[in-house]
Amino acid sequence: MINIWIGIDDTDSTKGGCTTFLACILINTLTGVGYDVIGFPRLVRLNPNIPWKTRGNGAISFQVGKGKGKKTKIGEIHGKKIFCYSQIQSKKFDYNNIKKIIEKTIDKHAKLKDKNTNSGFVMLKDQPSFKTYKKTVQEIVTLEETKKFLQLKKAEFKGYKNCRGLIGATASVAWNPPSDKTYEFIAYRKKERWGSKRLVDDSSTMKMDKKITSTFDNYDYGNNHNRLVPNSPCPVLYGIRGGKNNDLIDASLMIISEKIDSWLIFETNQGTDDHLQKREIKDVKAYQSIIAKGLVCKNPEDIRGGHVIFSISDSTGSIDCAAYEPTKQFRNIIRELTVGDRVEVYGGVRDTPLTVNLEKINIINLKKLISKVENPICPNCGKHMKSKGKNQGFKCVKCGIKSDKPKMVELKREIKTGFYEAPICARRHLSKPLKRILDNNLK
Repeated sequence: MINIWIGIDDTDSTKGGCTTFLACILINTLTGVGYDVIGFPRLVRLNPNIPWKTRGNGAISFQVGKGKGKKTKIGEIHGKKIFCYSQIQSKKFDYNNIKKIIEKTIDKHAKLKDKNTNSGFVMLKDQPSFKTYKKTVQEIVTLEETKKFLQLKKAEFKGYKNCRGLIGATASVAWNPPSDKTYEFIAYRKKERWGSKRLVDDSSTMKMDKKITSTFDNYDYGNNHNRLVPNSPCPVLYGIRGGKNNDLIDASLMIISEKIDSWLIFETNQGTDDHLQKREIKDVKAYQSIIAKGLVCKNPEDIRGGHVIFSISDSTGSIDCAAYEPTKQFRNIIRELTVGDRVEVYGGVRDTPLTVNLEKINIINLKKLISKVENPICPNCGKHMKSKGKNQGFKCVKCGIKSDKPKMVELKREIKTGFYEAPICARRHLSKPLKRILDNNLK
């Protein structure tokens, strides 16, 4: 059985372009010359802490061949319906022709003139080990080890400029979705609209959000932010994320927007927490995304820029944690923590100073705060005693009963135990929303 996996990464820039849109063009071309898409095309987000990433650090991959089995509509590109098939059957491939088509597409549509765009594509007959993906989403992978791996696999590949895109392209092919995966319906704009203000109606987005409950991260009600709409001048009009691919087309029909030119549904690792790994504090390294438990050892403090910093410790060490200004009202939760609270922090680690950028926090246990706020109560008449003077104790003026101790009162905490997360407007692509955690727990 012969098949080809194609992976592509780093074709966009902060000034425009989009790797998923390039995938649309390439899929349209390949299906036009007789190839079928096997399974959903995939949008795979990689390590979100890499300093040289472009925007969302997402790579794409898909499998082509002669399809059979279940046929599913996954898109429309310039009026042409695109389908994928559940299985592949034997077919002779013209490797060189496919490679030329990929090269031509990248040459024309990748933003290679941008100094930070370093595209790469791979062609593999077999998927690499899932460990290849896992390392790339959680750690730093070097170009040298990726090239050696591709050569060992006898893969066809090509890197542009510093060739860094080969890393993400390879990892994207290596992603073999486990039980937890999501989908994204991505709608693309007409070319003449690129770079102009997007017209996507907020009220229709909110209506869809409430009706199609398998979708997530659609609208941030607390900050009046439509998360479907990107900020960059790329070809994307909007993207709807959800746990059920069948619901996404219905969801898109509810969105009132400018006219859509094309659309495609991708299978993704978004909203899965695949980037996170449990760590003791002594083992935490820069550019990782970690889950760490500890006691609050330094009270939250507001610093310049609107950020809130505190520290936690375990038996191996301590580390700073931050709720940065873009997390908005999430900072109010963090401000309520105090030394002695037991928490579990989730987030990416910045380099200097070593700090956990909070995505979520699980407050496991709250320290009881005691205050001497009341004079003791007379056990005989039930009235508060009067102070006899500084450090001289208390006495009931009616009964004459004395006491040396004031009444100790537990202060009410404004927060409760449980999970809290950054708002939708500040949420990373990979971060699993509490909504999805709850939904999975209910199954």
